[in-house]
Amino acid sequence: MILDDGGDLTHWIYKKYPNMFKKIKGIVEESVTGVHRLYQLSKAGKLCVPAMNVNDSVTKQKFDNLYCCRESILDGLKRTTDMMFGGKQVVICGYGEVGKGCCAALKAMGSIVYVTEIDPICALQACMDGFRLVKLNEVIRQVDIVITCTGNKNVVTREHLDRMKNSCIVCNMGHSNTEIDVASLRTPELTWERVRSQVDHVIWPDGKRIVLLAEGRLLNLSCSTVPTFVLSITATTQALALIELYNAPEGRYKQDVYLLPKKMDEYVASLHLPTFDAHLTELTDEQAKYLGLNKNGPFKPNYYRY
Repeated sequence: MILDDGGDLTHWIYKKYPNMFKKIKGIVEESVTGVHRLYQLSKAGKLCVPAMNVNDSVTKQKFDNLYCCRESILDGLKRTTDMMFGGKQVVICGYGEVGKGCCAALKAMGSIVYVTEIDPICALQACMDGFRLVKLNEVIRQVDIVITCTGNKNVVTREHLDRMKNSCIVCNMGHSNTEIDVASLRTPELTWERVRSQVDHVIWPDGKRIVLLAEGRLLNLSCSTVPTFVLSITATTQALALIELYNAPEGRYKQDVYLLPKKMDEYVASLHLPTFDAHLTELTDEQAKYLGLNKNGPFKPNYYRY
């Protein structure tokens, strides 16, 4: 079986060891980009094993992407730069769960937050949450911090980097190191200066410098820590997905990408409630019948958005 985060291992085995790939019993993937790659394989008819998309399970989306990034963005920036957030102009690329977490944290610290987004629904959410929706080109000259969290590539290009103001901080909360075009900065006319671990100054010929964190890799993994509570939630979700795929009777899962059953999501959440001394209300038989639900769940339909 494969337990993957980002889809790189799956991609490597698929390319290098195709015979071994066919014998795999199941894949469990926990990142946006990895899941996207799996759906591409499936669409092309090249996915010959069942795969479980853990990224879109609610416990992963909300806790790892939203609540965890809400804390680790501030932690990562403080540890690397010791900066103050009040009054700083920040542009956050992407308003998915990670972007929402980053925006909420920086807004609460008194930063002026701009958002870029390609999806009109996420864009409207950003507007309703009180953020200015802009194109990156419109604000790139004035912002103090640029944060990418899109899961895409070349979101911040060399052209953007050239136009940034002196001492602008650039970092990535999205996927691996593809969002910021770091390769374009490794040219003879630019000087790289290592300030401390995970912090580089990239200096232009006219003396302008930008502060690049973790060489464009994930800030929350390179410069911050992931709280054990969040790790517990995501690891439990992954473990249950592995067990489910491994123990499933022949034919339950075909060569496709599946979501974790809702019942398991609820089970993971219930296991972590005692941490907060939280007490769940139970439905009476009459209430359960009225709602047409089983008393033990699942409590929501699969299409429900939390």
